[in-house]
Amino acid sequence: MPNLRTSRIRLAGAAATAVLATLSLGACSDGAGVKDEGASTTVQPSKNTNADSGTGASNAGSGSSSKSSNSAGSSGAKTSANGSGTAAHTPTSKTPAASSAEPVTCEGSHTKTVAAPLNRPLNHMLLTVTNTGSKSCYLYGYPAVRFGEAQAVPPVIEDSQPQAVVTLQPGESGYASVNLSAADGSGTNGHTVKSLSVYFQGRSGSESVGTGAHPSLPANGVHVDDSLKVTYWQQEMEDAINW
Repeated sequence: MPNLRTSRIRLAGAAATAVLATLSLGACSDGAGVKDEGASTTVQPSKNTNADSGTGASNAGSGSSSKSSNSAGSSGAKTSANGSGTAAHTPTSKTPAASSAEPVTCEGSHTKTVAAPLNRPLNHMLLTVTNTGSKSCYLYGYPAVRFGEAQAVPPVIEDSQPQAVVTLQPGESGYASVNLSAADGSGTNGHTVKSLSVYFQGRSGSESVGTGAHPSLPANGVHVDDSLKVTYWQQEMEDAINW
């Protein structure tokens, strides 16, 4: 009998254990009456939230960077375009039109002629022509001088011809001397004159060009005779008065 009782008790315990197991499984499967504390206390952030948050931060950073970049770029563009004002606002300096470098022929309209009698050499007069124009000029040949009412011009001393044409820069002077009369008194038809005209030759030397000059003479005039002659124009005064 004791063995039978013991067997029944074991069977009843096993049955109770099976019933408890069945109830436990049912509670876990339907979720209606039992809360899953682990699941309810653990909050998993959604992937979309992370993505949105990241994108937002990224966009915010990008926007800030873009604004900074645009601002810097805009500022740079303004600086480049306006900056110190040199590129966009400073007017280009205009180079003044250069005057022609080609010399012209010296003549009375852009020169000043002075006649000065010399004590040495005796009975000589120095003609000084100064370029008062803005261009260089060529002083061709020799001066065609007319004293008083003379109809002809005196001859030139051929040996006085320079090796090159006299060229006068603006402000420079050229020279010629006039042998007024024979120093030994051998000249003929001597007389006093009180006016003088000087004419300029062109390249060909066969005719006068431009305007003549009318330099003043001493108040009591100068004495001339038939030995009157002139030198070619010279670049240096010394070369003129040596004849």
